[in-house]
Amino acid sequence: MAAELDTVAGALLTVWDGARERTANRISTAQLRAVMLVERQDGINLRRLAAGLDMLLSSASRLCDRLVAAGMLEREPGRADRREISLHLTAEARRLLAELRDDRRQHLAAILADMTPEGREALLHGLREFDEVARARVVRPVSPLVPQPEEEPRRPQLPEAHGGAEQPLRSWSAGETAVVRTA
Repeated sequence: MAAELDTVAGALLTVWDGARERTANRISTAQLRAVMLVERQDGINLRRLAAGLDMLLSSASRLCDRLVAAGMLEREPGRADRREISLHLTAEARRLLAELRDDRRQHLAAILADMTPEGREALLHGLREFDEVARARVVRPVSPLVPQPEEEPRRPQLPEAHGGAEQPLRSWSAGETAVVRTA
């Protein structure tokens, strides 16, 4: 089953990669990952960005330098500590991400239009379940290219009423429509 899914998922990845190539060719893939992480965590500091991208602090700093020069990121002194820099997207970066997502959605809509209503519903149902199970297994996404829903405040884990075992916290609601994206 995993091999079949890997094979058929190629078409979906091709749509995403095509949108990335058509619209986001102004920045590298690493830069796009950084922009998307800053989008999800507005005001993130450089240390957290480096950790989120799984790269050295010095590499993340150079990446940010290039993004600032390209007009995609702005640096702002931290509110609590002026030595700490917080990162924010520029209007240009937001336009780039919107363009990328719009292109991807247009191509997906054209493909979905050729599917039967039953096929579309089955696909959506299966992907929602896949998303739910995958998110429950992943503590920290491997890549910031995996979209994260708005974070809810963390609540402490409470013991179960019977047996005292702790229940894992869930950060996504089961009915949420989320699709793993490359951008």
